[in-house]
Amino acid sequence: MADITLFHNPRCGTSRNVLALIRHAGLEPRVVEYLKTPPSRDELRALAAATGQPLRTLLRDKEAVFAELGLADPGLSDDALLDAIEQHPILLNRPIVMTPLGTALCRPSEAVLELLPVGPLPPFTKSDGEVVVDHGRRRG
Repeated sequence: MADITLFHNPRCGTSRNVLALIRHAGLEPRVVEYLKTPPSRDELRALAAATGQPLRTLLRDKEAVFAELGLADPGLSDDALLDAIEQHPILLNRPIVMTPLGTALCRPSEAVLELLPVGPLPPFTKSDGEVVVDHGRRRG
């Protein structure tokens, strides 16, 4: 069984769809409800590094606290961003998925397909009725 970790918020439709897509592939991820069990600073740094993106890309800018804390300021250091995420875990964007094929913020939810270590999947219908077709492209 593939080692898959999903940083998940069950109140988020995109996150629920990613979990359902992973299960649709016959896989069962380790689910980390990051609002209950926030990742450490070191884990957050490692997650950002694994995505190949700056830490800032893992911030959820739609949260009110993002604006309240002035996090749009491009001059803020990673340490300042980590301080904010530690104090307000809701700032961590979701869902983040780690698999043997890579790590990514999976927005839109079908972005998870390229991380799944399985062959092409049959069509999947998301909670909003949109049908996802897997074209078999995987990271490698």
